[in-house]
Amino acid sequence: MAEIKVFYEPDKELLTVFWQEPRASQICTELGDGVVLIKDKKSGEPIGIELLSYHPGDERFDMVHVEVGAPGQKA
Repeated sequence: MAEIKVFYEPDKELLTVFWQEPRASQICTELGDGVVLIKDKKSGEPIGIELLSYHPGDERFDMVHVEVGAPGQKA
């Protein structure tokens, strides 16, 4: 089962989500609207995301849907 790491720093209004282990050699690309994609520097594979100016109830998460189980499998 995949492990997701979520870090919230309320004093910095920063939410960071990793679906792979953070890397020493990672790069960031700003996607707009305070969303930053974190990628492995060598492979370019996305490993996480950051939301700047985040606060609980942030509307940017309205578009996120979480499904449990294998793709196409009904719960």
